[in-house]
Amino acid sequence: MDHTYGYVRVSSVEQNEDRQMIALKKAGVSDRHIFIDKQSGKDFHRLNYEKMVSRLQEGDLLYILSIDRLGRDYVEIQNQWRMLTKEIGVDICVIDMPLLDTRNGKDLMGTFIADLVLQILSFVAENERENIRKRQEQGIAAAKNRGVRFGRPQLQVPDNFKSIVRSWEHGTIEMDEVLEKCQMSRSTFYRKLREMRLNQGEGST
Repeated sequence: MDHTYGYVRVSSVEQNEDRQMIALKKAGVSDRHIFIDKQSGKDFHRLNYEKMVSRLQEGDLLYILSIDRLGRDYVEIQNQWRMLTKEIGVDICVIDMPLLDTRNGKDLMGTFIADLVLQILSFVAENERENIRKRQEQGIAAAKNRGVRFGRPQLQVPDNFKSIVRSWEHGTIEMDEVLEKCQMSRSTFYRKLREMRLNQGEGST
């Protein structure tokens, strides 16, 4: 018996897959045959995608909303498309692009048009991914030039840090009180202590 499947992908857990889910259910795909991945489309090493492929059989139909939901690597999209349609023998319907519906135009011209459209859309998908990466790099570089610092903000020691350390070294306060006064963890306290002693050593040379 032929089955109908749907594949959904968003790039992160924060992104919403509702639009894709609505489109697949409208196409008649049941919830139990919809596979969802929440990760980048740079490659096809995705848990639920691979699980879905292992279940696909000749004559099955796979729906995806748009070609970039399948992936964003130009070469890999085409390799996966050929594997699904030629090796396994499933039909694929890209809902947002009616020309990419392998149920239609199975003659030579139809196949040629579908392959051409696939190559163009695959290139566009990968090109957009590359442009996003470049824009991110340019944005980070521009921010650094403006003095923006990335990563965790540097934890500042209290103004009386030296006094607290002396009291601790003299045994007048316990470590728990030291950490409370400094508002830092034990490991951070020892790191800051090493930094202070190192700076004192450099200052005495």
